[in-house]
Amino acid sequence: MNVEDNYCSFFEGTEKLLEVWFSRSDGDMEGCDVRKIPRASLESLLKLVKCEIISFKKNEHLDAYVLSESSMFVSKSHFILKTCGSTTLLRAVQPLLYLVQEYTGFDEVLDIFYSRKNFVRPELQLQPHTSFEDEVSVLDGLFEDGAAYCLGRVNQDCWYLYTLNPSDNFVGVQAPDQTLEVIMQQLDSKTMRIFTKKVSSTAQEATHRSGIDTLLPGVVIDDFLFDPCGYSMNGLLKGGYYITIHVTPEPHCSYVSFETNAPQESYQDLIVRLMKMFNPGKFTLTIFANKASVVANVPSEYQECHFKNYQRKEWQLCEFKNYSLTYALFAKAPS
Repeated sequence: MNVEDNYCSFFEGTEKLLEVWFSRSDGDMEGCDVRKIPRASLESLLKLVKCEIISFKKNEHLDAYVLSESSMFVSKSHFILKTCGSTTLLRAVQPLLYLVQEYTGFDEVLDIFYSRKNFVRPELQLQPHTSFEDEVSVLDGLFEDGAAYCLGRVNQDCWYLYTLNPSDNFVGVQAPDQTLEVIMQQLDSKTMRIFTKKVSSTAQEATHRSGIDTLLPGVVIDDFLFDPCGYSMNGLLKGGYYITIHVTPEPHCSYVSFETNAPQESYQDLIVRLMKMFNPGKFTLTIFANKASVVANVPSEYQECHFKNYQRKEWQLCEFKNYSLTYALFAKAPS
């Protein structure tokens, strides 16, 4: 890939996102910890996915890994893996369940979330990611009471979700939990050039030039600038919260994702700052929040919300056993 040749290679920035929460059937979770899985075992797991660890930071609540294709987060009770390109994320699920049984003290899955936006070029994906139906088949083979959903327009921009939605006796995640994800496409070319080695000599320079280091106060940043272009960062916040940003800057397939589990009573200001920072032609917004979260009342805010210079194209609200989900699509308004 040559930056001077207009970044001619295609790269699928669209990520596959897996989050799994664990518990014990007898309720005694003393000493249970997903972080007990040895790093060597995690590295073997990632080989199945076709990616590797390139950087690592941790605090008392969270182990955060920057990967060759996006990020991984491991906390006491749950595991998050986010991968882009042609990675095979779902090949890691069954081995992950084995490692949890082997090392952590947990013996059951409390909840699972697998999601992704529609791929730009789905024909380049490997099994089982060649279609959402194939992905659902893999997950149905591992979990009972799984439910698959598609939000948005199936023939244009859409977002897929697989989660547990059993009919009876479902406890689910009781601790406050929330996730905001903003997926941006058709990005400003001047901003995207910041995330190339031609403009920024280091990841730290790209982080500062773009303003990413000002998004949330108190964040401890672990960033990486790929050669010749591309950028990933994890940010650790106190209390077990994180942010993660991934940038595919090539003009013909530009893509930026932002994700955080940090609770805010309103994400409006944060989203506005992301729009000013990256200036996307369109963006997809998802907000997950369980009943214990301070974000629980946020979804209704986006039924009538507006972002300057953008039109809302889609808005959907889903209620699950323990979570609410807001999905929205915004696109630049005609000038």
